[in-house]
Amino acid sequence: MELKDLKGLGAKRMAELTLQGIHTLQDLLWQLPSSYQDSTHPVAVADLRPGMTACVELQVITAPKIQYARGLSIVRANACDASGSLVLIWFNQPWMRQLLKPQQKYLLYGRLSLYQNKLTLQNARLLDQRGIIPRYKALGSIPGKTLAGFIEQALPDVELLFEEPLSAALRQRWDLCSLADALRQAHRPTDGVSLAMAKRRIGFDNLLLYQLALRGLQGEAQQGIVMEADPEMTDLFWAHAGFAPTGAQARVLAELFSDMQSGRSMNRLVQGDVGGGKTALAFACALAAARSGWQSALMAPTEILARQHYQSAQQMLEPLGVRCGLLLGGMKAAERREALQYIAEGNWQLVIGTQALFGNGVSYHRLGMVITDEQHRFGVRQRQKLHNKGEEQPPHVLVMSATPIPRTLALILYGDLDISIVDELPPGRMSVKTRIVPEGKRKGMYGFIRDKVAQGEQAYLVCPLAEESERVEAVDAQAMYKKLSQGSLRGLRLGLTWGSQPAEEKEKTISSFAAGHIDVLVATTVIEVGVNVPNATVMVIENAERFGLSQLHQLRGRVGRGTGESWCFLMGEPNERLDALCATNDGFVIAQKDLELRGPGDFLGTRQHGHTLPDAYGIGDLQLIEQSRAAVHQLTHEEALEDDLHRLVSLARQRYAPMMNEIAPN
Repeated sequence: MELKDLKGLGAKRMAELTLQGIHTLQDLLWQLPSSYQDSTHPVAVADLRPGMTACVELQVITAPKIQYARGLSIVRANACDASGSLVLIWFNQPWMRQLLKPQQKYLLYGRLSLYQNKLTLQNARLLDQRGIIPRYKALGSIPGKTLAGFIEQALPDVELLFEEPLSAALRQRWDLCSLADALRQAHRPTDGVSLAMAKRRIGFDNLLLYQLALRGLQGEAQQGIVMEADPEMTDLFWAHAGFAPTGAQARVLAELFSDMQSGRSMNRLVQGDVGGGKTALAFACALAAARSGWQSALMAPTEILARQHYQSAQQMLEPLGVRCGLLLGGMKAAERREALQYIAEGNWQLVIGTQALFGNGVSYHRLGMVITDEQHRFGVRQRQKLHNKGEEQPPHVLVMSATPIPRTLALILYGDLDISIVDELPPGRMSVKTRIVPEGKRKGMYGFIRDKVAQGEQAYLVCPLAEESERVEAVDAQAMYKKLSQGSLRGLRLGLTWGSQPAEEKEKTISSFAAGHIDVLVATTVIEVGVNVPNATVMVIENAERFGLSQLHQLRGRVGRGTGESWCFLMGEPNERLDALCATNDGFVIAQKDLELRGPGDFLGTRQHGHTLPDAYGIGDLQLIEQSRAAVHQLTHEEALEDDLHRLVSLARQRYAPMMNEIAPN
């Protein structure tokens, strides 16, 4: 059987599959379920908690009611089991009113939340059977249910369709089932144990092949530019920096300079908490590059942060003879033409900007050093696009991240990079005092902010939403700004910014706050990566329970940048995550705790990394990550596994060909 032989697959759907990259039955069977509904064991109401996704068996108590608000239909019904009751609610599903009958029992599957202070099951699905049911995302215009039907037809031929990539010896060594069994159970699991076995095998393959692909990238860029970066250069830089380096800065700079002198292309990640002095290390590398006759480019995720880096670079590097320039997407035509000319002619030895740095028309003069800030905002492809601007030889690559990541995950995320960690803050820098503030103490907190503003200090107030939502009960920034302007903070200078705000307005607002013209900035998480405002000493985070620990830590890092005492107030009730944040300011401890509590989604999600990461299966299993790394080591060091290595490297290149082709040098 071939793809075209599937029942129900007409010309239109065949064209859609082709458009989505599905050309064979093998491609089709790699469209794994996005989730599973496990309805084998319904959960008692008494054991449910907000945030859980669960199956429940409930009796409807009263006839469902429907109301309309802002063009939205809302169906509500009360339901219970022997242990307790909750509210059922459906948005924009008016037909649920007719489906549910009082006093009848229903098997439902959905996510629990608190809505209007009541435990609520929102937009739950009605189930007609128990079991582990796979769910598929729509593939273009093909609905998930239709896709499931096509997969059902192809599944009986799975053994014929797939050649086993792992030898029996490797499977036995790592206790893995066959690929055919894994795919069969992933699509049609018979029980939880079989599904776990399938996920483990598919995850192992994903991680193994991804690491082999990254290893291939690293191996292709060994020869590099030799630059002068000796101890004398180090002493010169720190003498003009205006501060003494921490032990961590001195250690990491020695690693960077060693790479630059080695004759191989540097590919290094410098990771560390906000305030650890990573930017100074980048400037030291730019100085060494300039003194060796090479140009450097530093890419920041926002124009505001790029401008801040530019100002800092002017202060630190121009007295040492390094000319600095700025290239931004929002520049006027005449400014851009002049900037492009200065870059091409080498008048600027350090060019700072946003993604505009690797745009069309940008030509460098002996680009020898590429630096990206907040690496998790870019990913491999964008970094490599800038890397490919080097014409003579591959430039050195330095990537920086203030998002602490447990080392195990960093080795997967940045498998093509060496890793250095700045794990020490400058002396005198005070820890941010973090407190959980329940609703009853809100008035006192506003009084505290007023007192701080009266002392000439500033505050952030972060909300999870930009505007009001019928679907999510959480504080929104626009309503909070209006409420505070007319109420508890009336008379203070308030500003408002959010993610989809027009870029000019956003930049103007944040710049005004940085300049001290705004006392309290009400914002969404758009300020997570922002300007350095040493005068900001108070951070308030509304609905703190809605954020991940690592994101809370990043937001907290917006304050505590000066020499004065700083505070972070978490609005909400105490829980394990918020208590952990109050207990430490160490970002790596926080990241490890976040990993334990929520899994690696925040670190490895497609939101941050596009399609350059392995598929979903496997990335949440830390033990499997370690085992796959060990397998890579064995494959590359044991002669008996040489045939396996060649076969798997070939497969890795095939699977990650789009990534490899896009980032290959021009």
